[in-house]
Amino acid sequence: MYILAALILSGVGALVSGLGTDSPPCRFATAESQNSVLNQPDRFAWDLLYWEGQFHQNNVSYSTENGMSFDGTLLDPHSGIATVKHPFSAASKEALQVMVYTHAIAGDKRAARFLSPLVPELAPQIALDILSKKLASCQEFNSTFPGFGGFLPWFTHGDVPLQPTWDWVNRVPALDNGEFIWAIYSAIEALNARGDHQSRTLASGWQTYLNYIFYAGNGRVCAVVTIGNQSLPVNHPSQKYTCEGSGLLDDPYEGELFTWFLHFFGGLGSSDRNQLWEVKRPQLAAVNYQSEVYENITVQKGFWFSSHENWKFMEMPYLDIPLVRRVYMNNERARTCNSKLTRNPGMFASVNNVTDASGEITGYISNTGIPSISRLPDQELDVITPYSVFPVMLVDPAIGLVWWKNMVEGKMMQNPYGSTESTRIDGTAVSSFVSWDSKITTVNALLGGVQSFVARKMKRDGVYGEFISITRMEYSRVFTNLSGEDVALCLPDTRVPDGGLVDYTSCS
Repeated sequence: MYILAALILSGVGALVSGLGTDSPPCRFATAESQNSVLNQPDRFAWDLLYWEGQFHQNNVSYSTENGMSFDGTLLDPHSGIATVKHPFSAASKEALQVMVYTHAIAGDKRAARFLSPLVPELAPQIALDILSKKLASCQEFNSTFPGFGGFLPWFTHGDVPLQPTWDWVNRVPALDNGEFIWAIYSAIEALNARGDHQSRTLASGWQTYLNYIFYAGNGRVCAVVTIGNQSLPVNHPSQKYTCEGSGLLDDPYEGELFTWFLHFFGGLGSSDRNQLWEVKRPQLAAVNYQSEVYENITVQKGFWFSSHENWKFMEMPYLDIPLVRRVYMNNERARTCNSKLTRNPGMFASVNNVTDASGEITGYISNTGIPSISRLPDQELDVITPYSVFPVMLVDPAIGLVWWKNMVEGKMMQNPYGSTESTRIDGTAVSSFVSWDSKITTVNALLGGVQSFVARKMKRDGVYGEFISITRMEYSRVFTNLSGEDVALCLPDTRVPDGGLVDYTSCS
């Protein structure tokens, strides 16, 4: 009902809070200068939120029937209109969806701009209704496949109830579920603060949902768990859980979210909790970004130094710790200045590659970032994506918006659902696709992430102080001296070239 009301009114144009029109042009980014974005970032962000919100549609990004996300949707390479959706998704996409709803439930006008721009007062109820459906869907999945213990594999849905995709039968990943867990945690805080009966009941339901844990022992967290039989309950005498291969979730990046959940709520003894961090410790490392212009900028060594690795900062209150914030700022100095120095019109994050002439995605690029400050320097550095701005946007929205604008000014990089997935640096091809990862990371960063909600609940749960203490200790072991803190975040001075593409006809 609420979504229908918003759609009925979608043709109405009016000024909202002095920030701009309800229906800015689809190609609004090309009408702005770099200086106008720097001087009025809120106005530019208002238009961005409107268009990224067009992605939030039934059978494009999620199902109105069950509240669950779809990974994304392919676009017609000429018109830009949605064609074939990916009927599958994962807990990481669910996390991004829930984070936006957390802000809507809390009454954030920017989240309302995304969810219901023309009837913003409906946004909290829209979020409540979808979260209710989502909880029912997750509960039904857990009832059908109790062996997952409440966690989600990659799943498919739409015309059928949730079920594991063919390649995730009897398997479940930890990383995506860590992202989903803390998003739920933030939503519970917002729901309880809202205080009405529906919100508190929903908060109780989601709190009950966070029940089960997979743990390999000896400080080792499985990256993927193999389940003996997904249809048997966790405590069934025939049920078995094993680590799949030798893959461990011991990274100091987004995988750390699951480690924290284990630490606080996994029922582990002090010895096991300590071992969690001992096993991870070698992965947290300092390295200096060096160039002819900047002698040293001390950063946290990346896996690839892909923006995707900074996901944890959107969800947990790492930036409450001064040392961590200083390291984080240096990371973004290196990220922005590396692109400027290499005359790159954008930045790198793991993303879907460009689509071919038939409209099919040509693969996924994981290994992309900054080779000189990464563990794996063998990288593919010819495709950039707008969501690479989300880490800098968390700490400097104006600078992040300028980089975002610079990328979406490229041909075909705006469509009827907001920003397009990715573009080649030479402007010769784009990925005619829209997804949660490449769009709603940016939206959540603009909203400030959910770390403030998580911090408040952590304080109530009595674990915030321990989080601060352990994180400060781990970073202090590694980052004893920081160089480069006087370097300013860099702005782009190179554009995506015109490689012969033609803008989508529905967004020209």
